[in-house]
Amino acid sequence: MTKYRNQKPQLDYLGLSALDFKYQLSVPELVEEAIKNGEGTLADSGALAVDTGKFKGRSPKDRFIVDDDLTRETVWWGDVNIKISEHYFDALYQKMVAFVEGKQVYVRDAYACANKNYATSIRVITEHAFQNIFANNLFLRYNEDEEMPTQPEWTIIAIPSFLANPATDGTRQENFSILNFTKKIILIGGTAYTGEIKKGIFSVLNFVLPHQKNTLSMHCSANVGKDGDSAVFFGLSGTGKTTLSADPNRALVGDDEHGWGEGTIFNFEGGCYAKCVDLTAEKEPQIFNAIKFGALLENINYFPNSRHVDFSNIDKTENTRVAYPLHFISNAMEPSVAPVPKNIFFLTADAFGVLPPISKLTPGQAMFHFISGYTAKVAGTETGVTEPQLTFSACFGKAFLPLHPTAYAKLLGEKMKKNQVNVWLVNTGWSGGPYGVGSRMKLSYTRAMITAALNGDLENATFVNHPVFGLAMPASCANVPTEVLNPRNTWSDATAYDTKANELAKAFLDNFEDFKEFADEEMKKGMPQLKEMVV
Repeated sequence: MTKYRNQKPQLDYLGLSALDFKYQLSVPELVEEAIKNGEGTLADSGALAVDTGKFKGRSPKDRFIVDDDLTRETVWWGDVNIKISEHYFDALYQKMVAFVEGKQVYVRDAYACANKNYATSIRVITEHAFQNIFANNLFLRYNEDEEMPTQPEWTIIAIPSFLANPATDGTRQENFSILNFTKKIILIGGTAYTGEIKKGIFSVLNFVLPHQKNTLSMHCSANVGKDGDSAVFFGLSGTGKTTLSADPNRALVGDDEHGWGEGTIFNFEGGCYAKCVDLTAEKEPQIFNAIKFGALLENINYFPNSRHVDFSNIDKTENTRVAYPLHFISNAMEPSVAPVPKNIFFLTADAFGVLPPISKLTPGQAMFHFISGYTAKVAGTETGVTEPQLTFSACFGKAFLPLHPTAYAKLLGEKMKKNQVNVWLVNTGWSGGPYGVGSRMKLSYTRAMITAALNGDLENATFVNHPVFGLAMPASCANVPTEVLNPRNTWSDATAYDTKANELAKAFLDNFEDFKEFADEEMKKGMPQLKEMVV
């Protein structure tokens, strides 16, 4: 660490020349600082466990983008991207600078994007040592022999104890996360939830890469086989994205955020931020074994009178988390760079039992289903959910998209066609009827279908088209019962299936109305066609 200490950066560009800061501390030093500061405790696994306070998740309604000449005509303004004026940002910035003067903070230089042709340097200034551990674990780390920039491209200032005044600062409440694309600064205040740091940079890359570098930014996991065949997995919470991309026979490129550039895919991050609820060594051995010294546990509970984590205890929140560097995973690729994908999987947990367990998509269908980002929440996944609820999240990550979703969908279509990529829709949800009647698709069947797609075994399969969604369903697949492959055949009442298929298709079409105006003809060809019912 000697070189880092001798390279202490100037912060004059931020107006923070009088700041008392500790720079580029090692993880052991940061753990010592966190314990000394009373920020957390060491679990028996060696991981640092902290409580993030009032906020134990992101606060999407308190995330703002500065409305200026760069963003005014390019950002997809609305309930996801909320405007704040340059005046409010500048005033809030000056207040934060005054607030931290004289206080001790922690400063870390890191970068995003494992492919150096796309790398973005980041400086993270945090109030707490544990936030700096998070930045070390989640972003990419410089080697000792690498020169770090005097002034990075982007700076994050995250001060949880600084509270905004909504009456004068233009915020909704005391907490906020504000992105300024012109000044390349992210301000985070009033919340210690570290996910705001991670998703702030993801939002930045979701603007910069597609808009300025013709590179598709993706909310997905990725792995690569022994022959260099990459695969990408999109999916919302509960669809199996982490589980299905964790394959002992394939190297993990990354579990959450990637870019697709010219001839390459690459991880944005240097680590993982995994959910911990009900975690066991049997269910998720890679994540479980990554919880050791250097990892950061958030908002967990211990068993009484111990430092042993009770992963089933969600008294604080269902959103318990662990942040760890990618090299804590045994089969992780470093650097996290791979060739363009041969296969893309859209994962959905369809609680209505309508969608096929696997189907092949045309480019138009791929763009349509990418825009849709469909899954269904079922009872137990979120507080207050007692029956299946349709969920559509554009591009499988609506909350982090500064541009209109069709911009990402068109880029996906272009890259898919140029590289002749197979795109598959995989239903990890229900078969034989809706939730409560049918049963959840067996994980062994889903793995067998994904393996068949990856190995090319489905290339020469006979396909039949779904009567409503038009999806190409294979008539056979090794290690999967034939009757499972066509969902209509698994229902005892075919007419009831047709009714439910129309109902789901109508929900897709209603959701697409928000995007139809900007969609091209090929995308529209991917839309389902309602089936005329015989009365």
